[in-house]
Amino acid sequence: MSSSQASHSLAFRVMRLCRPTLHVDTPILVDPSDLLVGEDIYDDPVAASHLPRLMGGLKVKPSGDAADLSYRNRFLLNDSTDSMGLSGLLLLPQAFGAIYLGETFCSYVSINNSSNFEVRDIIIKAEIQTERQRILLLDTSKSAVESIRAGGRYDFIVEHDVKELGAHTLVCTALYDDGDGERKYLPQFFKFNVANPLSVRTKVRVVKDTTFLEVCIENHTKSNLYMDQVEFEPAQNCSATKLNADEYHSEKTSTTRETFTPPVLIRSGGGIQNYLYQLKSSSRASDQIKVEGNVLGKLQLTWRTNLGEPGRLQTQQILGAAIVRKEIDLQVVELPTTIILGRSFSVHIELLNLTERELGPFEVSLSPDDLPGERAIMTNGLQKMVLPKVEAFGSRDFHLNLVATKLGVQKITGIRVYECNEGKTYNPLPDMEVFVDLE
Repeated sequence: MSSSQASHSLAFRVMRLCRPTLHVDTPILVDPSDLLVGEDIYDDPVAASHLPRLMGGLKVKPSGDAADLSYRNRFLLNDSTDSMGLSGLLLLPQAFGAIYLGETFCSYVSINNSSNFEVRDIIIKAEIQTERQRILLLDTSKSAVESIRAGGRYDFIVEHDVKELGAHTLVCTALYDDGDGERKYLPQFFKFNVANPLSVRTKVRVVKDTTFLEVCIENHTKSNLYMDQVEFEPAQNCSATKLNADEYHSEKTSTTRETFTPPVLIRSGGGIQNYLYQLKSSSRASDQIKVEGNVLGKLQLTWRTNLGEPGRLQTQQILGAAIVRKEIDLQVVELPTTIILGRSFSVHIELLNLTERELGPFEVSLSPDDLPGERAIMTNGLQKMVLPKVEAFGSRDFHLNLVATKLGVQKITGIRVYECNEGKTYNPLPDMEVFVDLE
């Protein structure tokens, strides 16, 4: 959409520069054999064997033969590829077309002198206006166009990487001297709308210490999208692995990738492609970060359309559940396979310091929350075990002596660690089920 004043000698004309499309002319063609026999002839093997002899007398000239001036064979299917309708021609854009986020808006702008006299000292400006900002694309203030003769024109090309949705306006202005010496100002406005080419839906699932990120990409354009790159860039405290269902091994984003990977096709009008990433926190690097957030990372998307028109998008930071970092952790190294009622047994446990500072000393005990008569497994001996200090990212092994007071499947619960220096209590060890037998 443009607006101009009839009194001006100059006028802007804008044509969008984009890749052409394939010219498809869907034909109505018939096979020569259909003129003599029906399709059911192939149901009879004997009759089908005589078909080549019957068709031998029918000599069909190609429709493109220059000697056939009557074009009487133009509806005959001479080759199986003729039914595709591809004429071999490319079609230039007939309209401004749809413009999508992530593409490069490129326009060929021509300023024409439709008067009978020459105009001089033309200062041309072109800019893109959005709801948020104005971006200057061309300014000839420092080197004005000297003149445009009567009936002549001055052409230029402007480009802009589209990074906002919604209404956009290409503003073209010209300040020039008319034939009678009057200084005139010509503004023209060309409006277009930017749509979203695709939607990205994510879902975060946490399984123990591993986070899984599901990504669903849907194509909203009228052309197929060939995804060259769908890469997840994790936050600095995470590592990401892309999980592929159809491959034996997965591809880690931090390792060397293949030199070339074929693009993934997402069909037009609602085609969908799903991706799955496995995220893990870095063992030591993450613990050195003072502020723990729930930022997982962001997606980098690059694609091309049918004839190679490029596009690129970057999502906002993808958020997950807030990660609570452990300062210490307890891991069971060894647990007896057989536990006898009333007989003492030992559990081999490792205490891990997951911080960058020294912690301790520690007191290990069973939580007194339950009544003594209700607890099936109790401490045998000293109620508290004292452990010395553990250096940063270090570990210390110890054995906890317990005794079972009830038969059957029982739980070892309530093992807690008290940090004496800072006065913190930790319950890092989940409940463990054991079977208690008589002998």
